[in-house]
Amino acid sequence: MADRYQQFTKTPLGKFVVPKLGLPNPATLRRYRPGQPALEGPALLGAAPGGRLEKTVRAQLTGAGIEVLSAPADRHAALVFDATGITDPAGLREVYRFFHPVIRKVGASGRVVVLGTPPELAEGRERIAQRALEGFVRSVGKELKRGATAQLVYVAEGAEEAAESTLRFLLSAKSAFVDGQVIRVGTHVKTAPAPENWDKPLDGKVALVTGASRGIGEAIAETLARDGAHVVALDIPAQGGDLSTVANRIGGSALQLDITAADAPAKLAEYLVERHGGVDVVVHNAGITRDKTLGNLTESGWDAVLAVNLSAQLAVNDKLLGDQVLRENGRIIGVSSIAGIAGNVGQTNYATSKAGVIGMVNVGTPQLAEYGGTINAVAPGFIETKMTAAVPLFIREAGRRLSSLGQGGLPVDVAETIAWYASPASAAVNGNLVRVCGQALLGA
Repeated sequence: MADRYQQFTKTPLGKFVVPKLGLPNPATLRRYRPGQPALEGPALLGAAPGGRLEKTVRAQLTGAGIEVLSAPADRHAALVFDATGITDPAGLREVYRFFHPVIRKVGASGRVVVLGTPPELAEGRERIAQRALEGFVRSVGKELKRGATAQLVYVAEGAEEAAESTLRFLLSAKSAFVDGQVIRVGTHVKTAPAPENWDKPLDGKVALVTGASRGIGEAIAETLARDGAHVVALDIPAQGGDLSTVANRIGGSALQLDITAADAPAKLAEYLVERHGGVDVVVHNAGITRDKTLGNLTESGWDAVLAVNLSAQLAVNDKLLGDQVLRENGRIIGVSSIAGIAGNVGQTNYATSKAGVIGMVNVGTPQLAEYGGTINAVAPGFIETKMTAAVPLFIREAGRRLSSLGQGGLPVDVAETIAWYASPASAAVNGNLVRVCGQALLGA
């Protein structure tokens, strides 16, 4: 559904009225188009004394075709700061010294990325200082204007080379609706294979996307196919027509299956092995709602949501891992929700299931690391879909405006984040939950 208010702000009348009345003025976000440069301008790179990432990051950014500056210019497309050298709270002054003179020089849809050491891997005062970076980055994200975003990436010592896919994603237009997030790299592997072609990182891979017939699932299927994967698009038989349309358009395969059926995991595993020899990427996108306040919620309404949104995913994971259908360096990606973090009136069942997806990632992280793969999740905020179009007007407008970016996201924003997780180059990204919410002003 179109955001009519945002459209109004771009009209001559809107450009006059909106600033006069101090109304929200959401920027037009720069989103990815094949062939566009990684950044529309230079990146300023700095580091605290003793930082261990600056040299590697400079080489990675240069390799991505980004102009890297060591001294400020009139305008920057990105500001990148290596804070790994900060080992005491007093050293946090280095963050201020770098950003204070240049923060107002970040361009439209610009990027701010701070790199640190995972606090849990540090000791004493260094741990305190590194944890403090979260407050800094989240606040910067709320201060930036014109569609610019800020992120914090914690890189484990020894995993410097493995951070490249994450830097490329966060600095590119693919991360348009990701803001104020904390990402950890290198919790279980120190290297990650760079793709032969960064534009087609999933060449030769097979990806399963559940709930793929429409909305966010359709966008995920399209994006993974764009990146080179053969996509197995799965949905219930009732959605068979739309599912076939999607699969045919992207050159994938359509599989009609009710994933809550007792024999569904076995049927799915058999299909993936017989048709494709296994699977490389599993995206658990299928989900339903049965919204009622708890006092009005029926037992069947509770059970249906938990079955589709959580229990079926666990059963599929157990089968694909147990029978080694998920191949080496495989990916499992869950779709959680802001509701699973902050809760929502009338969605005790839905919020419970989506918080359970986060738990699935927590439990699965060491298991997938041992298996040689990764498990991560996204948590969409307000995304413009048919579902949100049905939300009452004033609630819908609040959902759009109550974020640092002041607008709803698009299904492709969720899909791009999942594609980053899915890349073979993201082998060191394990156990993460990234909100795709424009830094919504609710939840944690």
